[in-house]
Amino acid sequence: MRTRAKICGITRIEDIHSAVHAGVDAIGFVFYAPSPRYVTFSQAQQLAHHIPAYVQLVGLFVNASSDEILQVLKNVPLDIVQFHGDESPEQCHDIAKIVGRRWYKAIQVKPDLDIIKIIKNYQQAGASAVLLDAWHPDLKGGTGHQFDWSQFPKLDIPLILAGGLKPDNIEEAIKTTGAYAVDVSGGVESAKGIKDQQLIEHFMQGVQRGSAKY
Repeated sequence: MRTRAKICGITRIEDIHSAVHAGVDAIGFVFYAPSPRYVTFSQAQQLAHHIPAYVQLVGLFVNASSDEILQVLKNVPLDIVQFHGDESPEQCHDIAKIVGRRWYKAIQVKPDLDIIKIIKNYQQAGASAVLLDAWHPDLKGGTGHQFDWSQFPKLDIPLILAGGLKPDNIEEAIKTTGAYAVDVSGGVESAKGIKDQQLIEHFMQGVQRGSAKY
């Protein structure tokens, strides 16, 4: 099975078309105002009209309340909620129950973190997947940094690799980690929030190569 791929932080219609044409499985909108890739409700609503069937729409939230997420859902048909803040397993479970969406949790891989225990805690709370991202003291994703891929665990829950991925390392990243899916943002941009069609195409070609069985 080919490794699944999501492009996050999309802000323009033309970038949706580029991503879909290249064969991505999911597109992410960032609903976190401090992010340079933030989209408003109205922007997201317009963008969502250009996402075809069989491509999933993921909403990224950072420490948002269920009411805030419900406000987005009134305007934007999100398939999945991505919790990217400090949400506990219990908070993720409770919010997802209220908003009625599947969810997964992003975890920043810090030194000396018991990552397997943390993943299992979110799995028990109902996560559909867990995303492992590079740690940064200030930023919530989109850091451009990567962590030690050799530490990527093998567990019975889909694991998503993020952090520092780009066209020239994605093949190695997939072969090293065996990740169920990969999530890229800055690695396919010409500027923050502005995706590059060629970089997207080269990234997805690397995903195909990395997924091939030898």
